[in-house]
Amino acid sequence: MNMKKIGLTALAASLVSVSANAGALSMAGGASLGVGGYSGDNVDLGTSFTMGNQFTVTGGGELDNGLNVSLSYQLDHKAGVTGPFDDHSLTISSDEIGTIKFSGHGGSSASTSIDATVAGDIWDGFDGTLSTNASSGKTLTATAPGNNSIFYTLPEMMEGVSLFASYNPAVAGTTESEMGYGITYTGIEGLTASYATTDENTGTANTSGEQSVYKVTYAYGPVTVGMSNSDYDVGSSGTDSETDSYSIAYTVSDELSLSYGVEEIDEGSAVNAEYSAIVASYVSGGVTLTAKMEDAENIDGTTAAAADQSYWFLGAAFAF
Repeated sequence: MNMKKIGLTALAASLVSVSANAGALSMAGGASLGVGGYSGDNVDLGTSFTMGNQFTVTGGGELDNGLNVSLSYQLDHKAGVTGPFDDHSLTISSDEIGTIKFSGHGGSSASTSIDATVAGDIWDGFDGTLSTNASSGKTLTATAPGNNSIFYTLPEMMEGVSLFASYNPAVAGTTESEMGYGITYTGIEGLTASYATTDENTGTANTSGEQSVYKVTYAYGPVTVGMSNSDYDVGSSGTDSETDSYSIAYTVSDELSLSYGVEEIDEGSAVNAEYSAIVASYVSGGVTLTAKMEDAENIDGTTAAAADQSYWFLGAAFAF
């Protein structure tokens, strides 16, 4: 593409001089508390409490050649992450070259940059607790997706159209790197439509595959409706998965909002797993209070009595 070539050429020329003007440093963080529980046949999990926290430091500024450069570090002690930092990245941008983001951790592929389910990943409330099927609504098992990755958003070529691409270099155990591309359209007021696809390679053909995602949302006044589809085509030893999701949200006031969503996951079983949720959120200053009720039917694609469950949650999040 000529536009892409122009953007990369501009980047190379801009990097010849990199003297920096005075930059800015900002800090932000948040903490959350929650309580939830399950109900249904053969479920005795009691009531569980959860807590989360994160702290982000961002610094950046404009160089004397017109490039904008920013660094971001996030601490949140996420499970399974080693080292002091969770997400950290370097971003370089300008009107001429677009935006290039180098992620040491916490990056995304073209497909995962799009929220794969407009209903808010309802299945996640049951995953790892009641669900034993590791592929329900998940990504492929590609090696370290999002780590040491590059995400490039091209300069705007047409009003309302954004093109982007991702690249994840091959690491030990893989035979190929991972590439993805996508497009987002916002040219009609209230409408956002996105599509992306990514080839994900694990090093063996029977577990590598492709993830494709499309998502459409439309906002009219206080009402927002959405639909999305996420499709995983995996090799012979993996499980193909397709998730369809629908949602509707209503903004009652500046503080209060209500939403309802449904998800259906097809993994080739006799029946599809179905999830639904209703959520109420109330915002007051830097505090967000959330209450939600979720229902699951045919968890893991089975019709057993234990495959129908409910989950409730009350939470408070604090931002500073």
